[in-house]
Amino acid sequence: MNTEFSRKVPNKDESRAGRWAWLIATFLGIGWLRPGPGTWASVATVLLWWLICNFIAPEWRTATAITIAGGVILVGIPAATRIVRQSGDQDPSFVVIDEVAGQMIAMVAVPQSWKSLLASFILFRAFDIAKPPPLRRLEKFPEGTGIMLDDIGAGLYALAIMQALLHFGMLP
Repeated sequence: MNTEFSRKVPNKDESRAGRWAWLIATFLGIGWLRPGPGTWASVATVLLWWLICNFIAPEWRTATAITIAGGVILVGIPAATRIVRQSGDQDPSFVVIDEVAGQMIAMVAVPQSWKSLLASFILFRAFDIAKPPPLRRLEKFPEGTGIMLDDIGAGLYALAIMQALLHFGMLP
């Protein structure tokens, strides 16, 4: 058993709902990767989105990205809340579902070129790490809500910059 896991979660909930929360919050275990679990989750999100887009007509991609981001937020908040309560840590580094939501937001209405996807990744990670105002304050919301809100904000900042870059022809 992973020592960090056993150290942080002495009374892990073995119920189906408990397992579900751990799978969602760690994005199918990606949260256990080191170093930088949030970066790994963002990379996985970009790659999965690129793969999904190969099966979706271009006119449906924006709506699909919004739907996925919304779904991730809806399941991510309760999953992260459950993990916070079980681990006793207010923002466990292995909870990365917030990065998935933020990265998806950063890719809304973004062309599926490697330059655009890379730019959305870099911008989201930069905003997520730097946490410009008011993102730092959003972390203060309780449990899963606080975990998710700062990354949602970072995704919105990255989305705004991406749309400006696209509008002014700086990205394909």
